[in-house]
Amino acid sequence: MITVRYFAGAREAAGRATEQLDGPTSVGALRGALTAAHPALGQVLPKCALLVAGARTTADEAPVPDGVTVDVLPPFAGG
Repeated sequence: MITVRYFAGAREAAGRATEQLDGPTSVGALRGALTAAHPALGQVLPKCALLVAGARTTADEAPVPDGVTVDVLPPFAGG
């Protein structure tokens, strides 16, 4: 089980601030699960940074270990 936290535009697209997911073990699988569950994220997610256990992760094959928190951070104005 992992915890996904959404911020700013990603929160709006997902329609929630946080959720628990069981199953995705890689960044690519996580991206697929998120867009399947929240189709509006399909427009936002490619622009987002994903922090897996606090570390920015870009490679689809990067692992998402059980029990971690993943932050979905869209680009912010001014930074």
